[in-house]
Amino acid sequence: MPSAIFMDRDGTVSEEIGYIYNVDLYKPYPFAGPAIRKINESGMKAILITNQSGIERGYFPESQVHKVHEILRAELARHDARLDAVYFCPHHPDTGCDCRKPRPGMLLRAQQELGIDLSRSYVIGDKYLDLEAAHAAGARSVLVMTGYGREELEKHKHLPLQADLVAENLLQAVETILAGDRAGETK
Repeated sequence: MPSAIFMDRDGTVSEEIGYIYNVDLYKPYPFAGPAIRKINESGMKAILITNQSGIERGYFPESQVHKVHEILRAELARHDARLDAVYFCPHHPDTGCDCRKPRPGMLLRAQQELGIDLSRSYVIGDKYLDLEAAHAAGARSVLVMTGYGREELEKHKHLPLQADLVAENLLQAVETILAGDRAGETK
């Protein structure tokens, strides 16, 4: 079974700007393409997982999320990189769905659809809800210091649930994972 690196979108793969009312506001980080190319070259799956409650809130249509992901795919292609899958939750936090992080629904769906071994996989994100989703699915968690990462680390430093790895950004996280931690030794 293949393993995967699941990545949050806003604040991890791209700049965190809040709700993207206009697709022209979407800006992938310059290190996203090289990082995802490294995942592709490793044989692990590169999977994007993102909460997009703005859809159910009526802030923007679902088609706008697809347009943003097309911008991301085009940027990744410039670096010979690609996503193996994209999952997003369109629901409001109060809906109670199983796909909205911190619940593990998107990871479990990838496991079912792509045959992912979650115990050998990682979730990289800039919020503690990403870490919670990783732990709920049996994957390892990585907190990046981009987006809300620094603020989240300070805010939640006393919680028992902590990241398996803390990295400056997506590229550093991917490089650290691929440097050899296939056995769960990264701390």
